[in-house]
Parts: sequence; structure tokens; C-alpha cells
Amino acid sequence: MLDLIIIGAGPSGITAGVYAARKKIDTLVITRDVGGQAAWSGDVENYTGYQFISGPELAAKFQEHMSGYNIPVRENESVTSLDVKGKAVSVVTDKSEYAARTVIIASGKRTKELNVPGEQEFKNRGLTYCATCDGPLFSGREVAVIGGGNSALDAVLQLIRIARRVYLININSSLNADEIMCKKAGESSLVTILNDTEVTAILGDKMVNGIKIKRQGREEVLALGGVFVEIGLIPNSEFAKGLKKNELGEIKVNPRNETNLPAVFAAGDVTDVPEKQIIIAAGEGAKAALSVFSYLARHNDTR
Repeated sequence: MLDLIIIGAGPSGITAGVYAARKKIDTLVITRDVGGQAAWSGDVENYTGYQFISGPELAAKFQEHMSGYNIPVRENESVTSLDVKGKAVSVVTDKSEYAARTVIIASGKRTKELNVPGEQEFKNRGLTYCATCDGPLFSGREVAVIGGGNSALDAVLQLIRIARRVYLININSSLNADEIMCKKAGESSLVTILNDTEVTAILGDKMVNGIKIKRQGREEVLALGGVFVEIGLIPNSEFAKGLKKNELGEIKVNPRNETNLPAVFAAGDVTDVPEKQIIIAAGEGAKAALSVFSYLARHNDTR
């Protein structure tokens, strides 16, 4: 019987792991990957202590910090269900089953899909969901970024260093990203912003060669060498059947990161805490671990 299982190893899960280790809580981390959305980010200019650092570099520093505490990590493993059974929480994955006195859900979010013709066919064949991961493959090409929020603008700012031209396709009438990011994109001669524009299909042969768009009541075809989908994120909360969630599927938590189930805590982007930022996710992970420590102390389960 473990003291704590942490589900997820993004900024929130890793920080929770570090705080748990410092409190001598017997902890196991279960995750599909290490780094989470931080590893997808491009330039990070708003994480305290770093005036500038890339997302993958910051994620690597998080992982290095956690590794220093020798916390066991089950990587490439996905949680399929979670259930409170008496004084234990059962966590079932696609590979095994575990039990702990407490759980922190820090499973983050995943990219939302367009759900248009051609999307499934051309995944990883010119259509991608991660500019940080795949951007260098599109050097010298004309590409489109679909979306209008921070993740879309982050992708644009990465791609203007790589691509020949970047089209930003935004279904809304204006961008809703941070002003400084919008300004940088708008000032680049390589960026064309198309607001009030809907993508209706992904086109191609063996690889993507364009998209079909609808703007001002007319359909057009835009010839492209790559498409980056950045239209938002979905919380990875489906496995947590008994937890209260909001209309977006985010897990509801109180200021102590407690959910409606005893011994189950949640932190980071998978929760309903406003503003999805790396630094906020990390802080929420720290809070959750400290709340777990208090819970175990109240139940006389600390070592």
C-alpha cells in the first residue's frame, strides 16, 4: 500500500512529486509521458527565474529535479479507472493495478481535433498538433496554424523562424491570445491572419497539400505544405468517473485541491482552476502534495 499515487508528470505532477518526496511520502508516479504540455511549448518568457527558456528545456529541468529524489515513475502507462475502496484508492492502468492511501490527479489536457474530412487520413502526414515537436520538418514550406488562442500564437511564433509563410486561420472575429503574442505575429511580414475563417477539410494526396476554408460565405482552397491544429485542449479526466466536473470536463477542486471524493486530490490543467499556465500548474501541484501530507497526518497514516 503506497501513501500516494500521482497520475501525470507534467509541471503539476512533477512538482507534486518533489514536494511529496521532501515530506517523505511513499509515492509512485504513473504517466503516459514526462513533461506534459510544457514539453510542447516554444519560448517560455513568463516562468519566474527564467527570462527566457524553451518549453522542452524547462520540462527537462523539471524531470531532472524529480529524478534527484529517486521517485519511481511508471512511464508509457495510461490510467483507465480510479475507485475509492474503504481506506484505499484503487488505480487501474492499461498495464497493472495499484493501491494507495491518496491520489493526486495531475493528468493535464490533450489537443482537441478539428473533426473535418481528411484530418484522420493526414495525421502525421503533413498534419500535426505540436509545432515544437514537428516544426523543423516544415522548413521552407507554406503552412497554416489553425486556432486563435495562446497555443496557436505560440506555434506561429515558432514557425516564422522555420517556414516560408504562415497562415493563421481563426474561426472567431478576433484573436484571444496574449496581446504581446498577437503583436509579434501581426508585425511579422511572414504571417497572414485570416479571422472569421472556418476550415472545412484537409486536402492532400500522399501528404497534405492544402486546406479548404470558408470565409465571407465563400469556400476557397489554400495550397499548403503543412497544417498545425491548435484549437484548444480537452482535460484527461475520463477515467475519473465519480468526480464532480464542470461543463468542460475539468475536475472541480477547492482551494486545498480536494475533490468530492475522500483521499482524491487534483491539480493543474485537468482541474477547474482558472488560467492554464505552467507556473500555475506547478504551484497547484505543490499545494496538492501539501494537502496530501495534511490528510495523511490527520488519518495517522504518515510514517
